[in-house]
Amino acid sequence: MSNVVEVLNPFDLEKIGSVEVKNWNDINVMLNVAYGLHRDRGTWLPAYRRIEVLKNAARIMSGRAEDLAMLIASEGGKPLIDARIEVARAIDGVELCIHEIGQMAGREIPMDLTAAGSGRIAFTQREPIGVVVAASAFNHPLNLIVHQVAPAVATGCPVLIKPALDTPLSCEAFVDILYEAGLPKEWCHLAICQNDVAERMITDARVGFFSFIGSARVGWMLRSKLAPGTRCALEHGGAAPVIIDETADIDAMIPLLTKGGFYHSGQVCVSVQRVFAPSGMAETVARKLAEAASALKVGDACDASVECGPLIRPGEVDRVEQWVDEAVAGGARVMTGGNRLGRTTYAPTVLLNPPADANVSTSEIFGPIVCVYEYDDLSAAYDAANALPFAFQASVFTKSLDTAMHAVRYLDATAVMVNDHTAFRVDWMPFAGRRQSGYNTGGIGYTMHDMTQDKMAVIRL
Repeated sequence: MSNVVEVLNPFDLEKIGSVEVKNWNDINVMLNVAYGLHRDRGTWLPAYRRIEVLKNAARIMSGRAEDLAMLIASEGGKPLIDARIEVARAIDGVELCIHEIGQMAGREIPMDLTAAGSGRIAFTQREPIGVVVAASAFNHPLNLIVHQVAPAVATGCPVLIKPALDTPLSCEAFVDILYEAGLPKEWCHLAICQNDVAERMITDARVGFFSFIGSARVGWMLRSKLAPGTRCALEHGGAAPVIIDETADIDAMIPLLTKGGFYHSGQVCVSVQRVFAPSGMAETVARKLAEAASALKVGDACDASVECGPLIRPGEVDRVEQWVDEAVAGGARVMTGGNRLGRTTYAPTVLLNPPADANVSTSEIFGPIVCVYEYDDLSAAYDAANALPFAFQASVFTKSLDTAMHAVRYLDATAVMVNDHTAFRVDWMPFAGRRQSGYNTGGIGYTMHDMTQDKMAVIRL
């Protein structure tokens, strides 16, 4: 029997909708249909039809942009000002998929490099890899879905999508838009299910590619259980470091650190978390950052004037409160915040010199907390920045080209931002975590490449 899960606004915990949760029998049927489509090459959708669908989807989304933004704010707690940006990014992502379809080209392979290969011509083509199963996170409930589902549609892969149970409505809206845009329903299945059913779906032998956005603990566990032959991409979190040197313009960096640290109340995988500043500057940086953080308006994300919304669940507020209290007990100095504002919100908080072994220093906070640390030696700051098992995006603030290039070389990160915050991203750039922070590379074009595979033709003349 299927059941229904209620979707709550994470600020006031009021019901805003409900979704049907599928059982294994439902999912098994979806997998059978999707697998059958991929195995029957005569049913594959030609590129021009996929382009038509995606063009129509982008047009429909543009016409419903404000409704989609309000849905993101109400189910995910992302401030409306940022939810509108997410919708714009999602539309751009769909359009980027259209562009990338034209880049899915093979190449000629030279054959006459040896006598054995002479008399032949060879070339490659890109084919869809198979059934895509995607599991997504709550923090960007539309754009993450677009990054997983639209590339599957673009490459001609049947797809099953499991959104986070906290935020399924934006996913449901996008899937419905794809249907309205002309995508046959059998090519995209809304697979809302509980975790035990999801694990069975993900590890099924009919799955060609698994796309995961979520915690490292869950992602690596699922990868270890994938069926032989299933490819995957995992996007986890980090504890993003920022290096500041003595030449940096403090006043210029504060708005960037504020945005990077408190955007979506810190519920971002590359959110600014650990800021390392010279001993003579650290307190000034922390104080000015605290002044900016304390001016942020916290409240209902559906209010267009709110800059920091709720955390996704009350339990997350409890956890953040516990971590901050632990750091303060260990000697951290609270520059601003350090307290919950209600059952679902926590004050934007800046901590100065929390203990190196505290949770706020060693684990992804995923809350509105930024930690500032003093350093006396720049090499020690790099060591501290690189000390965790997570490595995603990092940044450096400096007026010195030497320092900037040194940071690019020595920070263990997939991307180093110079004079910008760690959460910067555009959707055509590679986006990936190292070590425990992920596996393979995200970004629309990179995902589409992973969802296809080479086939070579060798013709003997």
